[in-house]
Amino acid sequence: MKILYFAWLRQRTGTPSETIELPDGVTTVAGLMAHLGERHPGFAEAVGAKGIVRCAVNQRHVDRDHPVANGDEVAFFPPVTGG
Repeated sequence: MKILYFAWLRQRTGTPSETIELPDGVTTVAGLMAHLGERHPGFAEAVGAKGIVRCAVNQRHVDRDHPVANGDEVAFFPPVTGG
């Protein structure tokens, strides 16, 4: 599984991307976020506030209850603002 971190999440994790094997029992975006939070405490802090961090699975915006599987590309990013 390829994980991508955008904007200030890169600083929180210390990396723009990583490749991981999905751990047993992790089946949703929320579970993946919890797992990644154990690996990257700064990420855990960032995703602790609901609605702050958005997610896309295979380039489609999804909710935290969306299923994930090995082979997926999962991207995390803060909300986009514009003017």
